[in-house]
Formats: sequence, structure tokens, C-alpha cells
Amino acid sequence: MAASAFVDFDDVWLAYNDELLAAGQFAVEAITLQAARGEFIAIVGPSGCGKSTFMKPATGLKKPSRGRIRIDGQTVAGPLKITGMAFQSSSLLPWRTTLDNVLLPLEIVEPYRSNFRAQRTAYVDKAQRLLASVGLGGYADKFPWQLSGGMQQRASICRALIHEPKMLLLDEPFGALDAFTREELWCNLRDLWAAQAFNTILVTHDLREAVFLADTVYVMSKGPGRMLVRRDIAAALPHPRDLELTYTKPFTDIVLELREHIGAIRRPGAGAGAERAAGPEQTAESRR
Repeated sequence: MAASAFVDFDDVWLAYNDELLAAGQFAVEAITLQAARGEFIAIVGPSGCGKSTFMKPATGLKKPSRGRIRIDGQTVAGPLKITGMAFQSSSLLPWRTTLDNVLLPLEIVEPYRSNFRAQRTAYVDKAQRLLASVGLGGYADKFPWQLSGGMQQRASICRALIHEPKMLLLDEPFGALDAFTREELWCNLRDLWAAQAFNTILVTHDLREAVFLADTVYVMSKGPGRMLVRRDIAAALPHPRDLELTYTKPFTDIVLELREHIGAIRRPGAGAGAERAAGPEQTAESRR
């Protein structure tokens, strides 16, 4: 797949600073993975394994200590303009309305920035449609403090997508929400992804979330993080997926399978050698 991959990590290692690099202490190491254009991948693993750290080189905000990353055929050498990002905290600006928060990327990202005044009416219409698609059509003039946590996350995702990025990066975006709100936002994200076909990388602790949304799930080892398992979800659970699927045996079997892998990684005495034996391309099925 590497030749035609939209996302291509080739033996990527990352140390936080030069001192740790000189000492051979890496946060993530030997990351090799590819994702086809439009693919949705999820990264799961125990706390502290490097899931969020993995995002830094993917955005171009941190240069790999070793290895190479290519996104959309181009080597990543700096911050990417083709990405949108959303995190566990919505980070909406409290002095801006929902609409103005969503419009923010168009005010600062080229080529939209140069055309913002002339095209403001069209941009506002676009933002309004995006807000309506996630159930926020009547909240454009509200401030963040007037919105629930789930509404704030919906607005955050709209802000991440307003400039039509080719790739969406999500770091625990629903982790602070209640179970019912999380499931509603899963469906919002599912529908947006199906409509716009952007690549997605989701970092999450929620295995149900990963299996419901992703085409492919990767399991990371304890730190320093390596990709131990690649599980093809789309082959077993084709899209589109409804919430009812999460209560079926094929779905819960995959969730339990991933949980077993993470449990084995967390088990006391699970040494680095045992963790690394699986290798980055070994599938969950082949480890049974």
C-alpha cells in the first residue's frame, strides 16, 4: 500500500529533546504504518504509551528523530495546512460566538485568509450548514459558556473541518463526555466522515469508540510506544454502521479481542522483548 498511501510512516522514532535522543530514550519508536486515502484509523493502548505523542509528527509540529513521514505524497517537514485538529478540551475562545469560533480557521489559514472579507457571506453560510449538520443550527450566536460539553465538542469538530482539510486528527475528543453524548458525537463524526471522505487519525482509550468508527485499529505497546497489532475492522464490520451494531456479538468480539491485547501489554512482567515480538504489521488474527 505504501506507494499509494495517503498517510505513510516509515520507521519513525521520536525523542522529546536532543538530550533524550543522545541517551537513546524515545517516546515512540519504529512506527511503520500506512493509510489509504479516506481511511479512518484509530490508535489505542495503555495510558502513557505514546498515543498522543504520535500525533505531533503526524501534524508536522514535531520532526521525527528518525524515519520519514509522508502525507498526501509529500514529506512532512513542517506544520501541515491540510489538517484539522480537535482535542479532549474544545478550546473554544470564550469571547467569540459559536459561529465566530467555527470561522476562526478561515481567518488565519491561506488561501481563505486573503479572501475572508470579500467572501465572508459565503463562509458564514458554509459554517451555518456545517453547524446544522451536527445539530447546532440554532446555536450560532451562543457563546461557549452557553453550550453543554457535547455542544462545545460539536462546535470544535466543525471548526476543525471548516477549511475542508484532507486529514482530521482527533486526540480523545469525546473522553470527557457522558456515554450518551459520546455516542451521539460518534454518529455526527461518522456522518461527516462519510460525506467528506477526509482521512482521520483518532487517538482514544475507548475501544468501543475505536471499533465503531475506524476502518483500522492499531494497538500500541507500553512506552516507548510501538505498534504491536493492526486490526482490520472494515473487513469484519463494513460501513455504514449504526449504534445497534455495538450490541452485536461480532462487534463485542472485536472489542474483547483488543482488550485482551491491551491487558497482556499491561500485565506485570510483560517485558519489552515480548511486546516487540509482534512487529508493526502483525494482525490480531495472526496472534491467536
